Amino acid sequence: MTQLYRNWFLASRPWSFVMTAISIGVGGAVAAIDGPFSWGLFAATLLGAVFLHAATNLINDYYDVQKGVDTVEAATAQYRPHPLVEGKLRPKSVLIASCLLFAIGAGLGLWLAAERGWPVLAIGVVGVLASVTYTAPPVSYKYIALGEFSVFLMWGPLMVEGTYFVQHQQFSAHALWISIPFGTIVALVLLANNLRDITHDKSRHIRTIAIVLGAQKGFYLYGALIAAAYVSIFVMILAGILSWWSLMVFLSIPIAVKILRIMAEKIPKDADARTAQLDTVFGVLLLISLIAEALL
Repeated sequence: MTQLYRNWFLASRPWSFVMTAISIGVGGAVAAIDGPFSWGLFAATLLGAVFLHAATNLINDYYDVQKGVDTVEAATAQYRPHPLVEGKLRPKSVLIASCLLFAIGAGLGLWLAAERGWPVLAIGVVGVLASVTYTAPPVSYKYIALGEFSVFLMWGPLMVEGTYFVQHQQFSAHALWISIPFGTIVALVLLANNLRDITHDKSRHIRTIAIVLGAQKGFYLYGALIAAAYVSIFVMILAGILSWWSLMVFLSIPIAVKILRIMAEKIPKDADARTAQLDTVFGVLLLISLIAEALL
């Protein structure tokens, strides 16, 4: 029984929830800077987002396995646990579990919409549709080079602005601008994954940005977007959107430089995991700087 619970826990990819927690945290911190803050509403927002993220991970793995994209030979299954590929979970059970998690997340979203207004419902519907159609037919837009753009929108503007709206029942231009660099770094996790999997994805007749651009131009895009994320932080500090506290984000630059050097030589099997490390440090430092601004 313990092993079964472990398999389900690993199948949900809990380490990826850090990205969601940071996005929700950034939106909450900006809201706290601008006025009253409700911990109860924040907790419901975070829980709902995590349940939807877990559901997304499960349903995406389900369709990737069904389509033969995720296999035992795939790089993804080589460096991280993949209970579905390993035959430790039944596909039908994974699909049912995903639907259950979607239902729980949607329930929390409906409660927040009832408390804070219809825009919360609209954001939730967009998020769920984007999650399901990412790999599910007939859309499967991950396979037509739209995955990175969707990840940017979901973990950037959608989550940050959605969290802000729950607190103040209005949207914020500052929250929108601040969401852009973090959403960009999150999207680079997928781009790193796709750069690594160019040969594998071609064999499965999948189109990604990495395949469209090619390995070299794809790497140049990867590096340019990392640079753009840092430049945007500095520009927002000068513009007064972020405080000088946010200079601490630049403490993550050595990690970015190390990743770029490694990927310039050869895309490693754990390219997405390495990029996720940068994403975490970048996001945590941004969040700390916003909390410092709110408190001090």
